[in-house]
Formats: sequence, structure tokens, C-alpha cells
Amino acid sequence: MGEKNSKFVVRLPIIIAVSLALGIVLGAYMPRNAARPVSFSKSVGKFREIMDHIQRNYVDEVETNELVETAITTVLEDLDPHSTYIPAKDKEYSQAELKGNFDGIGIEYGIFRDTIYVVTPLSGGPSEAVGLMTGDKIIEVDNELVAGIGITNRGVLDRLRGPKGTEVTVSILRKNSTSLMDFVIVRDKIPQFSVDAHYMIDDEVGYIKVNRFTATTYDEFKTALVDLNERGMQKLMLDLTGNPGGYMDRAISMVDELVAGDSMIVFTKGKEYRYNQEHRAGDTGIFEKRPLIVLIDEGSASASEIVSGAIQDNDRGLIVGRRSFGKGLVQMPIDLSDGSELRLTISRYYTPSGRSIQKEYDGNLDEYYKDIYDRYNSGEMYNEDSVKVIDSLAFKTSKGRIVYGGGGIVPDHFVAIDTTGNSVYLNRLFTSGSIREFALQYANENRSRLEDMGYDHYFDRFEVSQSMLNDLIELADKNGLKYKESQFDKSKDRIKIYLKAQIARGIWDNNGFYPIWNQTNEIYVEAQKLFDEAENILQL
Repeated sequence: MGEKNSKFVVRLPIIIAVSLALGIVLGAYMPRNAARPVSFSKSVGKFREIMDHIQRNYVDEVETNELVETAITTVLEDLDPHSTYIPAKDKEYSQAELKGNFDGIGIEYGIFRDTIYVVTPLSGGPSEAVGLMTGDKIIEVDNELVAGIGITNRGVLDRLRGPKGTEVTVSILRKNSTSLMDFVIVRDKIPQFSVDAHYMIDDEVGYIKVNRFTATTYDEFKTALVDLNERGMQKLMLDLTGNPGGYMDRAISMVDELVAGDSMIVFTKGKEYRYNQEHRAGDTGIFEKRPLIVLIDEGSASASEIVSGAIQDNDRGLIVGRRSFGKGLVQMPIDLSDGSELRLTISRYYTPSGRSIQKEYDGNLDEYYKDIYDRYNSGEMYNEDSVKVIDSLAFKTSKGRIVYGGGGIVPDHFVAIDTTGNSVYLNRLFTSGSIREFALQYANENRSRLEDMGYDHYFDRFEVSQSMLNDLIELADKNGLKYKESQFDKSKDRIKIYLKAQIARGIWDNNGFYPIWNQTNEIYVEAQKLFDEAENILQL
């Protein structure tokens, strides 16, 4: 299953549960032969005693396992915002996001009006092999009705993913057909890609969009870099906006392709000496001495901040956009005996100048993530002067420029968020799936004509007509979105670009989508004007 759509906590006011979780977490992590402090053993013993009283005497029936899992989640939140517990039932899905592949049927799907649509069968995957087509509606899976039942993304995954070699029968309704068609699909290993797109913006500037750091990210990045080099790239725009991070070592390898010599990339410090590490450049990279711009925003976190921090501190390139998220903690996955997983923070990472970019955390997870909304309220998203920096956390890059730690990477060149053309109606067009659904239908019905047109002609000449917009409004109305003329008029230009980009994705995939979509990306547009500044930093 190639899914492009996708947090559970049941809180109980039982204070002793925190003591339980502490005992479980520490017990799982400590070496078996380590001597345990007397206070630790007393705490665990006290907990067992209390749990025994609860099981025997509490007025209502209790589910012990739920108490345990709630307690684990609670105590980890008290430690830091990024130590997490993943129950056994969710572990497979969580790991698949980082491994870069999983077992499934190989489709990108969308749920429109309570029906699963095939957006595209993934190239070379089992669904493509048996003949599933863009626009097919999945009505049944293994004779179970899945249309009109309020199915969720998790429900789709549970039914279509499965071990390689197993079979699943998918019953679909195809356009102009009145009866269901059954396809027996043998699940296989399905790759997920973390490099969304790479293309030449013009004769000199190459662009690479990386959506996260998985097991395959470095290899994908290297392939894109080689391809752009062969196409004459002299300048690179690396887009890490919205990238939440992932594997640190893949980020380090990426930086090694971009910085020369034995420059420091990142170092870590933990309570135990074995978690204190330095990571330096070593191998000769293929893009070390040409102008580089890295795009970041409030959604760029963790490994994305390692990359942008290393580029900035080594004066290797220009960082453009808005202050990044601010995650400077490193987690280690620990398998637990019941098949669940603990991802425990074991160190902090620091950029080459010595900056920790981890933002403050007071134990309130909701407030921690609400920081992004606070940036809107404070004006930081619109005005560079509103960006908060802490003078006591000033550091210097390798060539003496001042940078700041604490709370994310502050870009070298700030770009305000562009709200021109935004409206509630535009947002609802997205959240209702209407733009995506219309684009899917249009691309499917006009595939031959668009393919014959060719992408360059489509990019330069294709216009979304008023007739198409009227059809979109009608479709949105069917999806429960009432037409708002004033809001539509305000957002009309953006709607046309978004629709054109989504149609292009249906024909030419992401390399057709992003050159059009990025016309509304204010950071991307501004960065194209700044390569002289990027070269100046390189030549300091």
C-alpha cells in the first residue's frame, strides 16, 4: 500500500500509574546485571503492592494493560516531548515510515465521499501488474464492504497491508462499468520515497525536495544529485520545508556530499559517555563548492535542522525561510518484550558552533506543539523583527557570523508567510478532498490528450478554465462545501494553480506537480533571487 493520506492516549487520573511507568521504563532499559538502588526496588515493590490492591479491591473492573500503557505515555511526556512509547499493534506502521518500504499492494489512494479511490497504482507494484487503474473505486476487500461505512486511513491500511506473498481480493467499480471487477493481488515489498521531486528550475539551478529522512533518503538524494549534475546544475536549492526529520545518520551523509574537508557536521552529548559522539565530513562529495540554498520553515525539524545547522555553521550556504521547529534531542529505539517499542531520548545534538536548538519544554505536550500557533499570534510568521532570539545563546559560524541557539534554526534570510489569496473556502476545498478528487477525475478523463500535449507545453500554456472551476464548485457542493463567492474570488488565482498542479501530478507524478505548486511557495520564489548572496557566503 502506498499511502499518502494518513494519536491515541487515554488519560486516567491515577497518580500511582506514573510510578508504574517509571518502574517499567527503567527496568526495560537498565542492563540486567546492573545493581539497582534500594530506592528503585522499593518503588517497584510499592507499585506492585498497590496494583494488587486495585485488582482485588477496586470497585469497578479495570484493564491492567490499559493502565500500564497510559502510565508509560504519561511518564514519558514528563521526561521530554520526544521520548515515546509505541504499542505493538502500531509498531509495524511506525517503523515502515522510517524503513522506506513496507509490504502491501502498491497504490496511492484517497478517500472521497466515503469511498476509497485509486489515485495511482505505484509503478512496478503488484496493483499495477494486475491492472488496477487511476480512478478505480475500491468497494470491497476480501468480500468485506469498505464503501459507505465511514472508513478511515487506518482502516484502509489494516485491510490492504500485509506480509509479502499473501493475497488480498479487491473488488473495484470502474468508470462506465455497472458491475464490480475482482482483482486478486499478491502483496509485495513496496518502496516509499523520501525525495519527492528533483528537477532543473532553469539552465543552472537544480531543485531537490526531501520530505523526511528514512533508510533510503541518502541514496535517493545522491541519485537526484548525480542526475542534476549531469543536466548541468551549477547551483542547488535543497527544500527541507515541512520535513519532520528521521534518521540522523542519513542527514549526516547528506551534509557530507555538500561540505568539504573534515568539517564538523554535528556532535551529541548524553548522560553516558557512549552517547557522546562527533560526526565530521570525510568523503569527497559531489557538490561541495558550488552555491547552495537550503529552504526551511516551522515544520522543518530534527534531521532537517542537523542539515541546515551544519550548512549554516560551516558557512557553506544560505538558509532561507522561517525559524525551524526546534528539536535537538536524539532518540534510541528499544524493543520491549511484548513487541512494543520505546523510543528513549539518550542525548542532545549540537550544531558545529556548539548550538543546541531544542526549544523549551515544561512538561505540557499540548503547549509544546502549540508553539507553532504562538508564532502566528506573536507576529513571527509575518515579521522578521518578531523572531525571538536569546542574546546569551549567541554563537559564531566558522567565518565569524553570529547565529543563535535555543528554539530552532533562525534562517539567514527571513521570508514571511504569504496569506494573499487564503480563505476558509480554499482551506475547505483541500480538507474536503474536492480539489484532489476533481483533479483525479480530470486527469483520468483527459489522459491521452494531456500526454500528447507534453509537460513543457502543459506548464507554459495550459489554463484552468472557468468551466473547470464551475465543475469544481459543483463537486465541492456535493462534498458538503457551500459556495462562498467572495472567498472564492479572493482565492481564485491560487485555486487555479493548485488545480493545475494536481492534474499534472496525475499525469507526470511529483516532478510534474512541484514546478507548478512551487509558484505559490513564497520561500521557493524568494530563494531564486538569492544565489548571489549564497555565493558570497561561500566566498567569505
